[in-house]
Amino acid sequence: MNKVKIILLGLAFIIGMPSLVFAMTTTEEKRLFQDIAEIKATLKVFMHQVDKRFEQIDKRFEEMDKRFEKRFEQIDKRFEQIDKRFEQIDKRFDQINNRFEDFRTFLWMIVGIFTTLTGVVIAFAYWDRRTVIKAAVDETISKIEKVGRLKDLIYALRELAKTDKKLAEVLRSFNLL
Repeated sequence: MNKVKIILLGLAFIIGMPSLVFAMTTTEEKRLFQDIAEIKATLKVFMHQVDKRFEQIDKRFEEMDKRFEKRFEQIDKRFEQIDKRFEQIDKRFDQINNRFEDFRTFLWMIVGIFTTLTGVVIAFAYWDRRTVIKAAVDETISKIEKVGRLKDLIYALRELAKTDKKLAEVLRSFNLL
């Protein structure tokens, strides 16, 4: 480093005073050429060292690039795995949605069946009660008519209604005529 400073100072001095350059002796010129040759050699060594350092830095950058590429590839693989997991989750949700839809359809079927059965049971109960009550009423009336003298009384009133118009109207109002 000191040699470089000396050489630069010498060059500045030489450039600044051209009259001194021309007034040099041959020994001084030889000495100057030797110094210049040493400077050139030092610069070559320095440039060689700088080139080596730049090569080392380039190698480091290449190694860092390789490491970054590996990291990015690993990150890309992880993202692909995450994407696959999300696709699997989406498939699961679709399956669950299909199951809910099937369950909902099944519930509608059950509601329909239950409604139909309820309607049928109510209709059957209504029909049964109506039939049973009508039969019971008819049977009761026939028994009353058979057993009691009421039948004879109604026949007698009907005969009398043939001659009595007022009685005929009363019997008609009760559907006995």
